[in-house]
Amino acid sequence: MKKIIALALVLTLAFAFVACGETPAVTEAPAVTTEAPVVTTEAPVVTTEAPVVTEEPAAAVMSYAEYAAADLDTPVVVEAYVQAHQSWWDNKVTVYAADKDGAYFIYEMACSEEDAALLTPGTKILVTGYKGAWAGEVEIMDATFEFAGDDTYVAEPVDLTDKLGTEELINYQNQLASFKGMTVEAIEYKNGEPGDDIYVTVGFGGASYSFCVERYLTDPDTDVYKAVGELKVGDVVDVEGFVYWYEGINTHITAVSAAQ
Repeated sequence: MKKIIALALVLTLAFAFVACGETPAVTEAPAVTTEAPVVTTEAPVVTTEAPVVTEEPAAAVMSYAEYAAADLDTPVVVEAYVQAHQSWWDNKVTVYAADKDGAYFIYEMACSEEDAALLTPGTKILVTGYKGAWAGEVEIMDATFEFAGDDTYVAEPVDLTDKLGTEELINYQNQLASFKGMTVEAIEYKNGEPGDDIYVTVGFGGASYSFCVERYLTDPDTDVYKAVGELKVGDVVDVEGFVYWYEGINTHITAVSAAQ
């Protein structure tokens, strides 16, 4: 009887364990959504505008009066006519120029050797540079030029004999002038011998004036250089030349002859 009861208890426990058993959890794999990212690639808008180039208006050509009134170290633009020029060197040439109202000394103007040969008396040029001064001589510096037309002009010398010793004389600076009845007081070669500049001291009205034969303008082969070299102290002469200035009048002589 005890065995039967024990067997019954064993069977009862077995069914109880089956009834109370836990169902194992079902683990589902998480849903994975793999979407390709949306990539928006837009070409950048590039605006290429041509740069606006503003050309400066050409400077106005000055009259002689405007040039004379301009301050030193200011830009100047003039139209003038070549009267003579010194010898060309190192792509520069120094020009004596004039118009009907006045004259200009254009110092070491940029110029090719070929163009220098075309700067004959009367040739019209447009000159751009700066107004400067040295030892009293007013000039155009750092100049460039272009040929400006076919019309020509060659100035006649103005007689300035009666202006010697006056304050008015400087107003005729760089013009071609004549001085009559000058007495030769001294002649001296620069560096003491022929071939270089000739310094000529002339007297008039009780005062002395320094003139010069500028070898780069009238070289030793010219008639004027030879004629001045033959002058003697006491000779009375008529002189023509450009009214250059060096601490006072220092005319660059272009012609000399016995006084008439």
